[in-house]
Amino acid sequence: MTQRDITCFKAYDLRGRLGSELDEDVAWRVGRAFAARPFVGPAARVVVGRDGRESSPALAAALIRGLTEGGADVLDLGLAGTEEMYFATAHHGADGGIEVTASHNPIDYNGMKLVGRGAAPLDPATELAELADLARSGDFPAPARTGRVEDFAHARAAYASAVCDFVDAAALRPMTVLVNAGNGVAGPAFDAIADELARRGAALRFVRINHDPDETFPNGIPNPLLPENQPMTADAVRAHGADLGVAWDGDFDRCFLFDSAGRFIPGEYIVGLLAQAFLARHPGERIVHDPRVVLNTRDVIAAAGGEAVQSRTGHAFVKQTMRQSGAIYGGEMSAHHYFRDFAFADSGMIPWLKVVELLSVSGTTLADLTGARMAAFPSSGEINFRLRDPDAAIARVLAELAPGAIARDDTDGISLEYPGWRFNLRRSNTEPVVRLNVESRGDAGLVDAQVARIEALLDGVRA
Repeated sequence: MTQRDITCFKAYDLRGRLGSELDEDVAWRVGRAFAARPFVGPAARVVVGRDGRESSPALAAALIRGLTEGGADVLDLGLAGTEEMYFATAHHGADGGIEVTASHNPIDYNGMKLVGRGAAPLDPATELAELADLARSGDFPAPARTGRVEDFAHARAAYASAVCDFVDAAALRPMTVLVNAGNGVAGPAFDAIADELARRGAALRFVRINHDPDETFPNGIPNPLLPENQPMTADAVRAHGADLGVAWDGDFDRCFLFDSAGRFIPGEYIVGLLAQAFLARHPGERIVHDPRVVLNTRDVIAAAGGEAVQSRTGHAFVKQTMRQSGAIYGGEMSAHHYFRDFAFADSGMIPWLKVVELLSVSGTTLADLTGARMAAFPSSGEINFRLRDPDAAIARVLAELAPGAIARDDTDGISLEYPGWRFNLRRSNTEPVVRLNVESRGDAGLVDAQVARIEALLDGVRA
């Protein structure tokens, strides 16, 4: 087999521009390489799912062909979200899983997310690197057999049941929830969950918009983290008088929440809410968080009697930290939420369900639960900069600000803390940008002032 220069392997997964970086040959090579990995072995079972992009069926077919020609049996979920692949891999005891998805990337991109047994992420430095080397070389071992493909769409029923197990459905108070699937693949999975909730006695009313998967993405690539994409959900929440709004990205491993006034609730405050919800029932448990925005999360965890554990940013690192610490829940400000009882994997469906349960138990609104926290610990949101010389720019920031800091943390990028505020500055793991987060204790004006100060030192362009 001839060698090929494959550039779509990234820090945690695969992602590349169609044609030039990712095509059916690359997908086939990934399948052959994955089937040849030592932990897979003969007669392995690998779960495969795909998102709703136009290119995904052909890439999934090539991937499956590579897996079966490499001797692995494939459990084919068909159209499914990333977390459905995670769940099926762990729940059905498969040897690994692959989701063909580009999540929120542009329309001319696609990619893959890969896990091993138990839905554990592949180690970026060893397992993923070895997989990439083998796919590039094409030096695949001769398989002892040809694998088979099993239609595994029925796995959605067990997935929906497992998601609903995270709440007491019959105790959920009547409320209206507006859901925006963004024409990604969230819709079918959501419908299965909604049906299961109704079967269990939940008195919820759902309003669905942009619900059906559509490969043309008529309303744009679903990425609710972008401010320009939020008004569609916010306006619909207000128009329908909903108690809560939920929006997902393309493969729905992230969910984003809006209160009844249509106000977008930044991810770090949802991390605090979910930490509070789990600690109320499981006092003393560990909660994992990323280092970008921490003040509200640490305050909530301490007040609820839990133990905060910090991880590097990124799903592979958070999941590893959770597995090592046994944490019940982990959350990132980017709206990734991880659950011990969901194979330590991230889910975009469990978070909104847990928030609905929290609203039911507290008898209050999402605005009431988050408003005081947002005022007590205001943050800038993540600001991205494209810099001519990132190393020199970061050095300028350190020279100016490090001497006055009371604490420094280099877990992920650089975090400097002061009596009333802190910031984190880090290079992206997935994009050519430097990311800045600033937060304070009760002083939004201080946040704005320090953002301006650091931005001047960076001397870059906002991305």
